[in-house]
Amino acid sequence: MSLLDIRGAALRRGDRELWSGLDLSVEPGELIAVLGPSGAGKTTLLRAILGLDRLSSGSITVLGEPVRHRGNRAVGYLPQARPLAETAMRGRDLVALGVDGHRFGFPFPRRSTRARVDELVRQVGAEEFADDPVGVLSGGEQQRLRVGQALADDPKLLLCDEPLTSLDLANQQAVVKLIDDQRRRGAGVLLVTHDINPVLGLVDRILYLAGGTFTLGTPEEVLTSEVLTALYGAPVYVLHAGDRLVVVGAPDAEMAHHHHDEHGDRA
Repeated sequence: MSLLDIRGAALRRGDRELWSGLDLSVEPGELIAVLGPSGAGKTTLLRAILGLDRLSSGSITVLGEPVRHRGNRAVGYLPQARPLAETAMRGRDLVALGVDGHRFGFPFPRRSTRARVDELVRQVGAEEFADDPVGVLSGGEQQRLRVGQALADDPKLLLCDEPLTSLDLANQQAVVKLIDDQRRRGAGVLLVTHDINPVLGLVDRILYLAGGTFTLGTPEEVLTSEVLTALYGAPVYVLHAGDRLVVVGAPDAEMAHHHHDEHGDRA
């Protein structure tokens, strides 16, 4: 049984159809990257899988069950690495929210919660800063803790919404390794990103949303000048720079940023 099955999915915003006719399955141990310009519906797709947004049409099942508005313990969610505000909350408290923060009136026994949080802190390599206030931690340290929170229930399906944004190379590599470790344990991963390079070696398939439509296939099938030109309806070039890819000419700001990133023009 597939971990995730999406059938006949469509998404509209007002009178504009972002995409339709999407069929997608995620298998155990598979990592699918979701690419495309801002406003293409990438995050909304993840939110629909989480039961937070509705598709215009189509169906979604997780582990054979329709998505529920109250969430699913088999699904983990890792958001963007946005800075957390000053707060007295410690790093381990952030991880603990993934263990019992949703159990209103029915928390784990305190000793069990503490043991599980300690285990997750070790798993994501956060022992040195787990007792520090989250507001004083670096973006990479905060993101490690978010990974721990997302893995609290050892999810079978892990949804990642641009989890590497604003992280330096070392922290990108650390977070990618944590995601890959969960995949190696049999989880399926759906990862939204604006830069495929940090995860390119791990990606099984790519879902590319753009131009009111989509394409789905292996990186070799999707990341070509011909395919992206047809998808955008304008000339797009995929260049190889060593073991990295550079997309040039995609008519949107996000891919322009991707281009600048690869040439070191942005911090």
